[in-house]
Amino acid sequence: MSRDAPIKAEKDYSEILKEEMPKIHQLAVDDWQGALSQLLVLEKKTRQAADLVSSKQLLSDLVDMLVSRGKWDELDEQLALLSKKHGQLKLSIQHMVQRIMKHLGEDKTLDLETRIKTIESIRTVTENKIFVEVERARVTRDLAHIRREQGKIEEAADILCEMQVETYGSMEMSEKIEFILEQMELSILKGDYTQATVLSRKILKKTFKNVKYESLKLRYYELLIKIGLYKKDYLEVAQYFQEIYQTDSVKKDEELWRPALSHMVYFLILSPYGNLQNDLIHKVQLDNNLKKLETQEALVKLFTTPELMRWTVVKRTYEPLLNKDDIAFGGSNKHHWDELHKRVVEHNLRVISKYYSKIALPRLNELLDLTESETETFISDLVNQGIIFAKINRPAKVVNFEKFKHSSELLNEWSQNVDQLLEHIETIGHLITKEEIIHGLKAK
Repeated sequence: MSRDAPIKAEKDYSEILKEEMPKIHQLAVDDWQGALSQLLVLEKKTRQAADLVSSKQLLSDLVDMLVSRGKWDELDEQLALLSKKHGQLKLSIQHMVQRIMKHLGEDKTLDLETRIKTIESIRTVTENKIFVEVERARVTRDLAHIRREQGKIEEAADILCEMQVETYGSMEMSEKIEFILEQMELSILKGDYTQATVLSRKILKKTFKNVKYESLKLRYYELLIKIGLYKKDYLEVAQYFQEIYQTDSVKKDEELWRPALSHMVYFLILSPYGNLQNDLIHKVQLDNNLKKLETQEALVKLFTTPELMRWTVVKRTYEPLLNKDDIAFGGSNKHHWDELHKRVVEHNLRVISKYYSKIALPRLNELLDLTESETETFISDLVNQGIIFAKINRPAKVVNFEKFKHSSELLNEWSQNVDQLLEHIETIGHLITKEEIIHGLKAK
């Protein structure tokens, strides 16, 4: 295992320490160097005897004595030397590192340069040592925080992202997730969305089924939303908001579920039409909470009803309200209005293709509020995506939405129609006979 059980002690130095430590503490008042020398002599004896308990006590006293006198440089030097001693007990070094980290966390007056130097010393000592992997990860995280506060985002990201905490068996799951979330956040701040995406895959989404990870789940999906917005993958963003909306703590608080459900609607209508998008938007329409959001309910109804929309009316009606939302349409997201315009045009084309087999191009331009070239572009895109079938006759300026059928297809269709007609006639015949019998019985 990574944290090996200690070898059985050859000699117990606990009684000797009870006798010697008060003398060493008294000596340290006037001569800390002399006290340090005596501590190191005892440390050597306990190390050679494999007395783990006594070794830990001595190293703790050594750390406390040097820290209390502000001798951080000497402490860094002793840490480096002691970690290299032959036969050094792993758990003793681990304990010493933890003791130094405790003082780093408690001493708020320590100057930044000394703090960074001590952190670097710990990182050097713990490098490639599995038994102190967690301690190395924690001090690395502290160093990344310092660099981030200094505005050195790239350096902070590089420092933190080198840690592969997902492989640490001795680290708690919640701490692993927090660590990876910070790596993702720094990568996003750095502008490296590819690395942020790779890091996000290190967290299994099924982990968040556990209620105790709810706060981490919300942080995780907030970061994924930033990645999705950067990639302009609106359907994924809508699904991330759906995960937030379906979280128990969010569903219980109206102030939390309202924005989550609203943003889910916004990004569903911004998403290109497809089976998944169509399925999700119809499921949202059935949600009872949507009835409490009038604007969002109206938008969903527009995109689920097979009727034409006028872009000018849609924009004039909803622009004042939607521009107040900095995530979807307001702030730096003005380009989302162009996306919404595309979705409106595509919806209108799908509706027209259902009701028309042929339509004149000028009339189609009028219905879509587009120029001829823009209309042709939209038709071409939808045809390429396999959403509609259309052919444009440019000389005649006619758009044909009806698929050409081969003679065999027409014959099969005609045959099916005849079969259905005969079935209906037979059914009607049975019903007439039934009525005649009933009428005859009543007459008798």
